[in-house]
Parts: sequence; structure tokens; C-alpha cells
Amino acid sequence: MASLELLGFGSTGWGALLILAALMTLAVTATALAIGAVLGAIVAAAKLSGNPILVMLGNVYTTVFRGVPELLIIYLIYFGGSSAVTSIGKAMGYEGFLGLPSFAAGALAVGIISGSYQAEVFRGAFLAISKGELEAASAIGMHRGMRFRRIIMPQVLRLAIPGLGNVWQLSLKDSALISVTGLAELMRTSQVAAGSTRQYFLFFIAGGCLYLILTSLSDRIFNGAERRANRSMPASAMGQA
Repeated sequence: MASLELLGFGSTGWGALLILAALMTLAVTATALAIGAVLGAIVAAAKLSGNPILVMLGNVYTTVFRGVPELLIIYLIYFGGSSAVTSIGKAMGYEGFLGLPSFAAGALAVGIISGSYQAEVFRGAFLAISKGELEAASAIGMHRGMRFRRIIMPQVLRLAIPGLGNVWQLSLKDSALISVTGLAELMRTSQVAAGSTRQYFLFFIAGGCLYLILTSLSDRIFNGAERRANRSMPASAMGQA
């Protein structure tokens, strides 16, 4: 009974804080996914450009950030970024340590990691587009901007949904590593609650259950988006896909 009271929403309960921490986890993951989408689109375009230098740079980006441990990247962004900001502050006459905000550093780090995976998702989605559609668009006089807006972008987004769902789940789990920066996301709050109450099993199980709820709901949302995108697609294109 005492354990359940600790998970309640009263003055002695940690339930409300865990819910707020779960919302913070969603916020940092969504921000990271948006950052990764921008980086991933740029890197995918570079790898598809045919320019040897751009292709090489794109390959280096995806290889490095998919191969280096996520925790190391978070450390580099948070502590390295804080050191850089402090150095700039000292050059401008400010004395003292200037740290990057935990949310910004964590979202940027996970976003960079996410971008390396999203780049491959977008590249694969583009390569899956029927060449006949692009050739037909060129034949009827569509300029590059119109082809991108009416054919390439809608098709890439539709084909990328399953892969983006996987990247979202990966980023959601990676967000737990941001706890090392002190951000009060779900992992950090579970850790603090467990240490404060000495109920380690209770709060880590509660945190794990909340993660499972978030991933399950996310999975349903992405599956629903995929079904809706496929329903809105012409039958001929579905057959080509």
C-alpha cells in the first residue's frame, strides 16, 4: 500500500512527476526527430546527387553517427558545446562557466544521431519511386520544382513512414541517455524517485511501463498513418510500389 501511495498524485506521490517526465521525453524526442529530418533530407540529397565529394561527405556522416555510441555523442555535444560557449563568453568578457541547456543539447545530439538513420530512410524511399513516373512527369513538361512537389515529396514521405516509425522508436529509447545532462525526462525522474524513496524496483518498473506505453501508442500512430497514406494512393501506384 505504501508503495502504491508513492506512485500516487498526492503530496507524497511521484505519479504526476513521472507523467510530466514522460511528456518531456516526448517533447525532446519530437524535437530530435525534426532536427534529424532536416539533416537526413540534406544528407540523403547529397548521397543521391552523384557528386563524388557530396556522396563521400554523406557516407562519412552516416557511418560516423551510426557507428559511434550514442552516449559518447551526447557527451561530446553537451560538454564540448558547453566548453565552446564558455570560451566564446570569456572572449566577450564574461567570466564563469556557461553550459548548454540540457534540452537543447540532448535534442541536438539525438537529432544528429536520428539524422544519420533518416538519411538512409529517405534515400531508400526515393530509390523506390517508379522511374516511369518521373519520366512521364518530364515528358509532359513538369519542371524540377513541380516534380519534387507533386511526385517526389509525396511518394518519399509515404514510403518513408515505416522507416521513420522505427527511427522514432530508436530516438525515444535514446532519449533515456539524455538523463546524463540532468534533464528531467522519464529516465532521470525514475532514477531520482528511486534514489529518494529507496524503492528502486518500483520506480524503474513504473518508468519501463511508461516507456512501453509511449512506444505502443507511437507504433499505433505510425501504423495508422501508413494505412491512411496507402489508401490515399492511386491503385496503379500501389501496384508499382
